[in-house]
Amino acid sequence: MAVKVEELLTADINQPARYLGNELGATHKPWDGALVRWVLTYPEVYEVGASNLGHIILYNILNAGPRQLCDRAYLPAPDLAAKLRSTKTPLFAVESRRSLTEFDILGFSLSYELGATNILEMLDLAGIPLTWQERATNPQNGQIPLIFAGGQTATSNPEPYADFFDFIALGDGEELLPEIGLILAEGKTNNLSREALLLDLAQIPGVYVPQFYDMAADGSVHPNRPQVPERILRRVATPIPAYSIGLVPYVQTVHDRLTVEIRRGCTRGCRFCQPGMLTRPARDVEPQQVVEAIEQGMQATGHSEFSLLSLSCSDYLALPAVGMEIKNRLKDKNISLSLPSQRVDRFDDNIADILGGTRQGGLTFAPEAGTQRMRDIVNKGLTNEELLRGVKTAVDRGWDKIKLYFMIGLPGETDFDVLGIAETVRWLHRECRIDGRRGLTFNLTISNFTPKPHTPFQWHSVSTAEFSRKQKLLKEEFRGMRGVKVNYTDVRISAMEDFVGRGDRRLAAVVRRAWELGAGMDAWWESLDQAYKAWTQAIDESGLTWKYRQVESGEWNLFEKEEGSSATDSVTDVTDVSPMEVGRSKKEEGREIKEDFPNSPDIPLSPSPSVPLSLDQALPWDHLDTGIDKNWLKIDLQKALEAATVPDCSFEGCSRCGVCGTDFGHNVVVDALPIPEFAGEFVPDTERKQRLRVWFGKVGDMALVGHLDLIRLFDRVVRRADLPISFTGGFHPNPRISLANALPLGVTSTGEIADFELTELIDIESFREKLAAKLPENIPIYKVESIDLKAPSANQLLEAAEYVITVAVGGSLTENGELDHENSAPVSVAPDANWEAWVKTIAETEAFWRVHTTKSGKTKDVNLRDRLHKLELVEQKPDSTSASSATSEGRAVLRFTGSCRSDGNLLKPEHIVFMLEQVSQQEIQLLQVERSQLILGYG
Repeated sequence: MAVKVEELLTADINQPARYLGNELGATHKPWDGALVRWVLTYPEVYEVGASNLGHIILYNILNAGPRQLCDRAYLPAPDLAAKLRSTKTPLFAVESRRSLTEFDILGFSLSYELGATNILEMLDLAGIPLTWQERATNPQNGQIPLIFAGGQTATSNPEPYADFFDFIALGDGEELLPEIGLILAEGKTNNLSREALLLDLAQIPGVYVPQFYDMAADGSVHPNRPQVPERILRRVATPIPAYSIGLVPYVQTVHDRLTVEIRRGCTRGCRFCQPGMLTRPARDVEPQQVVEAIEQGMQATGHSEFSLLSLSCSDYLALPAVGMEIKNRLKDKNISLSLPSQRVDRFDDNIADILGGTRQGGLTFAPEAGTQRMRDIVNKGLTNEELLRGVKTAVDRGWDKIKLYFMIGLPGETDFDVLGIAETVRWLHRECRIDGRRGLTFNLTISNFTPKPHTPFQWHSVSTAEFSRKQKLLKEEFRGMRGVKVNYTDVRISAMEDFVGRGDRRLAAVVRRAWELGAGMDAWWESLDQAYKAWTQAIDESGLTWKYRQVESGEWNLFEKEEGSSATDSVTDVTDVSPMEVGRSKKEEGREIKEDFPNSPDIPLSPSPSVPLSLDQALPWDHLDTGIDKNWLKIDLQKALEAATVPDCSFEGCSRCGVCGTDFGHNVVVDALPIPEFAGEFVPDTERKQRLRVWFGKVGDMALVGHLDLIRLFDRVVRRADLPISFTGGFHPNPRISLANALPLGVTSTGEIADFELTELIDIESFREKLAAKLPENIPIYKVESIDLKAPSANQLLEAAEYVITVAVGGSLTENGELDHENSAPVSVAPDANWEAWVKTIAETEAFWRVHTTKSGKTKDVNLRDRLHKLELVEQKPDSTSASSATSEGRAVLRFTGSCRSDGNLLKPEHIVFMLEQVSQQEIQLLQVERSQLILGYG
């Protein structure tokens, strides 16, 4: 049964268009025609989830399957979450508006160590038991959907979250999820039990079912039945750009553009980088597929910007050719290209040529370290000369703002290396200065190194005290340096990411308790102290404070020199320690550690600065087969100690990491292509040959789309309709589309006006048909007229507006289904309401004074009566819940015409309510508002 979403999305809900599910590209498949019904649930607010490329691709793939239906759900903002709880309404999927419990399977994206609390929030709002144990023992378990997770964090180390999911999807989902769908369809047809269905799913490579595995005392994980594999394989798929073309949200998202993947996987081998290890091998997309996807996608979506996505776009050798081909094809469309963080050593004139457009954005590079030695330790493969050449190229090509990413706390780092970050920035400033030009500005992000599973640096960490000390060093060094803005990652976030990211199944209790104490992901940014307090309290209550203190103290620091030895000797000694010696060392040291951490349980302790570490000891993620050989990680760690670099195996010899083979495939590299001749930048056509005035409506759920979002919608509609719109001039040309007046959010209208200026003459009916074909059905077009180009715009001519409003005398009768439009409160009506007399009194009164506050904060007295042109009673409605409903006239429909000028001389529906309250001396509630027409003064 569908949730009555329109009753939830009242005026007190911010950005209600997030929850409508009516975007361009949304797939509304018949409910009854589907055998398997999915919900892809993104545990972040809509603006983040709806622009996530993986979310879009998997949504499109699942809906392309026969008898498979895929809907979407997102983390509701706090205002809607509170309303869902107060009204006891379950969390719903946005397209079908059905409760999540009505679906067969819910898939969550888990891409951040601290993101699981948001997943628990969504499960709780949906009324779904939080753990697989609770779901398995629930009497209604046959009606509870299967809950699974995918994404980078889920693939890397799912153990801290294992209790919350029925299964984990490891690696790429393009082929894996359809295979899961086939098993689910077969299971439903055969009426399999939940456990039997999960056992079938466990036979699919890439599906990990935690309940079929147990954790040993050392944290390692092993099967508890013979029917499941010892190790679970990570899935690898080939990118398909066509599936990137999808949703076009009405609200502005964090990545408000078309995004197409050009390369999946990275083989650069940065030793701290988990994505670079977990996405191997590298797979380039055929250039023709990229070009066609972009060209078709821009036409289908109407976006004004597109992005080419990869972990390292610059390693896609065909990038300059592909970018130039697309730029040439779209040169008349005012389109811009953006790239994510890219390799500074590959940034050259060819890449500069394809970036930007008329809207040149910023550039982002990631040197990571401030000295050559540290860049070699992390295998960055970047020299000072290459760094300078890339930045100088950017400056020479007109960029004056560059973002740089650095990291502190890396293995083997000294204070000299830390201060080298500031020295590098100072050197770049000095070398890239150009006389007569605005100075170069750097925006720096200084992150704290956090060890990640499946990387050579997974065995190393740094204490929070050391992070704080190094940040202090940098702050002193940057003090007074001009043209630099520096942002630092809070050390508490880094410690918590490490604690959870490398944890085992014991952490499920911590994650759950942290959520109960209010540690949602949003809290980290809005109230870090509150979130940190919640997490630390959860750790204390779970008896794992001793473990967290180890993380805070730099649990595994392989690079600390012991007296009389070098750093290399230290690690060599550690590597030579046998598992038996490790156990003996733990036993010998256990008493001392337990005195420091009295809550420590009687299980083998994790290594600490005082306990020797064996690289052979079991890790909580060893049962996951990502393709990376653990022995290779040890060898690469040893090379890091020697500051030895390993070449990129996509372009040079094999590094023997273990990935390439039958299970994971091999690197697929597209060679560089000839670069097409540059056809020239977009030159905005500012010629104006025709102006068309359009009268349109904004009805139904489109009333919940805001004014700025409506402007963006018209821009995209004109692009999709391929109408010859004229542009403004200047550095940021915009289409000449002008709306007469902003309609308040939530107000419907049948009388809006917009002016369109065109570069060529077009038949009015043809224009109307093209425009209407691309507009949502709830934005109907009523009339189109040709207007003289020299005539004032509709906004300049606007004099008045006519509204039809429904009002009632206030109360608090909860049985009444109508809600107060202004205050979102249940309303009742007074049986003695005399609307006719009140309307007449207002008409006969000369003044209704009210204090008006301007945007600048100044106040002045305004006579609202001067702004009222006409007020009439259209209809009186009885209260259907009243015993005297035959005579009750407590609800009324009024029509009024009032000032609506661009100079701020406005009469709003709320002002009519104010006047009614003055004459009636009763509370008047505004139930419904519709703007029926805008009145232009042609003089």
